[in-house]
Amino acid sequence: AEPTARSRRFDEARTLQVLEPSADRVLPRCPHFGTCGGCVLQHLDEDKQILAKQHVLLENLERIGKVQPGEVLPPLTASSWGYRRKGRFSVRRVNKKDKTLVGFREQDPRFVADLQECHTTIPEIGMKVAALSALVDGLQARESIPQIEFIAGDDAIALTVRHLVPLGEADRAALAAFGREHGFAIFLQPKGIDSVHPLEEPAPELAFRLPRWNVELAFQPLDFIQVNARLNEQMIARALELLDTSPGHRVLDLFCGLGNFTLPLARQVREVVGVEGDPGLVARARANAERNGLANAQFFAADLTQDQRGTPWMRQGFDRLLLDPPRSGAEEVLKQLPLQDIDRIVYVSCHPGSLARDAGFLVHERGYKLVSAGVMDMFPHTAHVESIALFQR
Repeated sequence: AEPTARSRRFDEARTLQVLEPSADRVLPRCPHFGTCGGCVLQHLDEDKQILAKQHVLLENLERIGKVQPGEVLPPLTASSWGYRRKGRFSVRRVNKKDKTLVGFREQDPRFVADLQECHTTIPEIGMKVAALSALVDGLQARESIPQIEFIAGDDAIALTVRHLVPLGEADRAALAAFGREHGFAIFLQPKGIDSVHPLEEPAPELAFRLPRWNVELAFQPLDFIQVNARLNEQMIARALELLDTSPGHRVLDLFCGLGNFTLPLARQVREVVGVEGDPGLVARARANAERNGLANAQFFAADLTQDQRGTPWMRQGFDRLLLDPPRSGAEEVLKQLPLQDIDRIVYVSCHPGSLARDAGFLVHERGYKLVSAGVMDMFPHTAHVESIALFQR
């Protein structure tokens, strides 16, 4: 190994040569492994990847939060290939190669990986990266397109093309023809998120179904949805099981997004209140509640990193709390919440460090017990650790 960086608590290095391979080392499936930064664990046996992530979670809980779960939940896993239904490709014209690169960033994020295929994205996208690259390379505005985002519903796939200059008629026609040929709905983004619009009308509706709860959620091309559809259903089922609700309960769902947990919860409790910082997502969540005939789901827009103690939803009593915060965690809002009547908290986390910090607060300062915790492989072959924890008073 060759050292590449030093810090106070650890050093970093890169592998030069494997002298004796681990029994858990496997041959990576993707030809771009080692260069592309989209996934970094393909050389580790799939069954061992999730155990490595479980180790990371438990180590973080103990080291940062000074807590240990009473039970380690069985890991949740689904298909490890062709699962990514949402993502962002970087685009860069490289004159030295005389081509336009479309792909994820390399492990050195200054560069865009020269991809021909991607095995972790849904096949409709992953097997057409080269075609997408050729399309952009043929556009007059190719040097003014920095990124292309993709997102898939159950019945339609959208590509959103960010462009820094207006597109000419020839470029618009080429994009439209590509969309029709490959079955993509093409959206354009000339400025901010609010500028996104379909290249051609009528644009197909984007939505995904959660059959177990008879719920369908519609979304916009740049909205946040859980990347792994099959794992998402398992995650919702586990969260609702851990919450252990009854028909008379009122539940608070923080960082609720489109209502991914809120609407299934509404099928089994008296009332559920969802709070989210993005007003657009809140509007879509309300529309999704109406779409599914759920009058017992309320939604509020609020910045949960700021003081919310004067807001009406904060003063309402709740029996259960579910939260799914961003990587920064939920420290600010947990310190404000009147937790005295909440018997159970289910915390869905995308970063084990912030979960561990918040777990320490709930256990050592608010009188909860960390009953159980476990990992969920939302992003196979990556180092991303998604987890879920149950706290009980």
